[in-house]
Amino acid sequence: MDTLSYRTKSAKKETVERKWYIVDADGETVGRLCTRIAHVLRGKHKPSFTPHVDCGDFIIVINADKVRFTGNKMDDKEYITYSGYPGGQKRIAAKDLLVKKPIAIVETAVKGMLPKTKLGRAMFKKLFVYEGAEHPHQAQKPEPFNF
Repeated sequence: MDTLSYRTKSAKKETVERKWYIVDADGETVGRLCTRIAHVLRGKHKPSFTPHVDCGDFIIVINADKVRFTGNKMDDKEYITYSGYPGGQKRIAAKDLLVKKPIAIVETAVKGMLPKTKLGRAMFKKLFVYEGAEHPHQAQKPEPFNF
């Protein structure tokens, strides 16, 4: 009996097949939506998932301005940035950020769920978030991702 026939196959970056998926964020809860997006960006939905290889798919998120929060998070949740300089810390409430820069809410949530390494940064580059229902990726023929 051949000993190599039952071994687990590890994915290689050359052999990974990537698909394009489109996700409509209209009325979705931010945390629940972003965990599913991060799952697909990492490639954990595939049977060929390998932790040290970027085997995830591309995700297009439309209607990012229509996401929602549960409870009082819209008023209470704050996004904090720090420039590194004294007095350089800024805070913005979720409701204000949703009006000013709705794309940042989804991107920040997904980025926090990915690995903090070169591989995680490469995975994050496969995420495309848009405010409205229009996107410039029709040529890639994205298919809707059903969670």
